[in-house]
Amino acid sequence: MNTKKGTALVTGASRGIGRAIAMMLADQGYDLVISSRRSAEDLEKVKKNMIEKGVRCLSFLGDMGNAQDVKRMVSSIKTEGFSMPSVVVNNAGISYMGLLTDMTDEQWREIVDTNLSSVFYVCRECIPYMVHQKEGHIINISSVWGCVGASCEAAYSSTKAGVNGLTMALAKELAPSHISVNAIACGAVDTDMNACFSEEERKALTDEIPAGRMAKPQEVAEALLSILHAGEYLTGQVIRLDGGWI
Repeated sequence: MNTKKGTALVTGASRGIGRAIAMMLADQGYDLVISSRRSAEDLEKVKKNMIEKGVRCLSFLGDMGNAQDVKRMVSSIKTEGFSMPSVVVNNAGISYMGLLTDMTDEQWREIVDTNLSSVFYVCRECIPYMVHQKEGHIINISSVWGCVGASCEAAYSSTKAGVNGLTMALAKELAPSHISVNAIACGAVDTDMNACFSEEERKALTDEIPAGRMAKPQEVAEALLSILHAGEYLTGQVIRLDGGWI
């Protein structure tokens, strides 16, 4: 493992893409702050793995789509003696498949809060510390559907388009402070979020992808690491990771 590099915050880190990113950042020598909305047991397993890698890890069970929960998380970072994050990965997200006209008000609010408002709340709390230090990376995990839209995923596509827009705008605000802001627009990734597909549906999907398969969560983590290594001049980019799909 590399030498200590400060603290990284990864939301939605109990499984899938978030877990893979947290594990890779731990391998790079970062202390970790990880969050999950409901999966306490899975989150603690990830924390145990972090500690076994020789880094400190603070786990937080809370809703990143709730401003007060985010404030409590950031407060706990301070009280537990961690440095404020120099790397922030906004990964918390949920999906909804179905006709827009079938969505309830509550379902709309939930996906907007979880996928988009969470990015705003986390960034709002962490940016002042990054600006003070004149350094930092914010990487938002988005989707190709935020770039082109998907039928029966209008709400999800809308939130990810919002994440992309926020990424590009915030990059301009923070570039003078040497803080980079980028997004990874993922295609189909083999996670629990896509476990709803039948074998037939999975085959039909992968047949559409020139690479012939879904991405692995580890590949998203590797893409994120390459962004970190690129330096601050790479900013304001929405980088597609989709195997040539879109």
